Amino acid sequence: MELLLSCCRSPRWAERMAAHRPYPTTDALLAAAEEAGYDLAGHDLDEALAAECPAPPHPDAPPAARTALRAAHAAYESRFGHAFVISLEGVRPGERLDAVLAAIRSRLGNEPDEERAVAADELRRLARSRLAFALARGLTFPHADL
Repeated sequence: MELLLSCCRSPRWAERMAAHRPYPTTDALLAAAEEAGYDLAGHDLDEALAAECPAPPHPDAPPAARTALRAAHAAYESRFGHAFVISLEGVRPGERLDAVLAAIRSRLGNEPDEERAVAADELRRLARSRLAFALARGLTFPHADL
């Protein structure tokens, strides 16, 4: 369960994923992760978003970039009440800071309901990519196949 909660901090999501083990294939597991994310009730989504933390910039990022990122995260959290979430899967490491800043700036213009839907989608993508990453590192669910 710990592995699942490290992918998405919703106990409901983790319990649902654990309850349906074993998964016949990695693709089935990842599809189930996404489906479980769509089934989160409002309070489950709130719980998962509340547990997210903004990703720190790369250690080599210039001080000005770090300051800009902190300010952008603070503005986002002030407006929406939770940490900014974004999946950076497929974004090159050297482009991540710019991608995050651009996304925060863009999403600050969203209405709260619209942003909630965007954040939920990003959280699903994050959970799926975290799970795929854990599997790629050789981590498995205890007492079950995939």
